[in-house]
Amino acid sequence: MSPALRKTLFGAAGTGALAIATLMIPELEGVKFEPYRDVAGVLTVCYGHTGADIVPGKRYTQAECKAILDKDLIPFERLVNRSVKVPATEYQKAALNSFSYNVGVSAFERSSLLRKLNAGDYAGACDGLRQWIYAGGKPWKGLMNRRDIEHEVCTWGQK
Repeated sequence: MSPALRKTLFGAAGTGALAIATLMIPELEGVKFEPYRDVAGVLTVCYGHTGADIVPGKRYTQAECKAILDKDLIPFERLVNRSVKVPATEYQKAALNSFSYNVGVSAFERSSLLRKLNAGDYAGACDGLRQWIYAGGKPWKGLMNRRDIEHEVCTWGQK
């Protein structure tokens, strides 16, 4: 994790998991203002947004991308809050918001890391993030980097 991102995330302490995730995800996803196909072949734009509402060939603005991200993250925050049955820090929840945003609802709900967390194995749950580095059956450096950052954030203030 870059020192600048670490400082930003530490500075966000007390603002809540969604606010922290909103600061993390642009760094992890990067931004593309024009739609493209991701490594799995899915039409994507902005900070990893997918969906039928993407207009191929359109150039999105920074403000549009920020608004899309803000809207996209709300269901993932609800998912994490609904799924996590044990006390968790805002940083743990932020890491899980980022993770679930990346892998999707179903994968998050079925993940062994969620089961570990709900069993009280906080370290095991955070470590489990590092297993999710594959796309299209291949390990990806970008996913490895992302999971390392999510793992680090997950361990801050660990119970």
